[in-house]
Amino acid sequence: MATNSPADSDGHPEDPAELLPPTSVLTLDEYLDMQAAIGDRTRFTLLYRLVHFGERSPKELEEALDIRANNLHYHLRKLVDAGLVEKRKRSRADEDGLFSYYRATSLGEDILEYGVEELIRRERDYREAYSSE
Repeated sequence: MATNSPADSDGHPEDPAELLPPTSVLTLDEYLDMQAAIGDRTRFTLLYRLVHFGERSPKELEEALDIRANNLHYHLRKLVDAGLVEKRKRSRADEDGLFSYYRATSLGEDILEYGVEELIRRERDYREAYSSE
């Protein structure tokens, strides 16, 4: 993947695709698709809930987000397609008769923690630093 194009004085390559390690299992476009997937408020909220509150059934997510089933499944499908969420099936129903549930993947956890949540943490740090003067 690396073509060794010129870099700036800080070592940033001209071609952003060269940021990827030579053995990367994902392409730059796949990383960008992940970022785009959580650029939607509903999908961000779904991923946030799955990361911080654990796996959930579609019914639990519908109720928590107050969203219609068809809209929920549309957004979940986008997150699954991007590799941020996975759909799991139980071999036996739980006490509510639910067989399937969704959970965040490790990529989903990382993009949330090191993406939007990191930016929010930095904003807090900046506000605190500048408001204490």
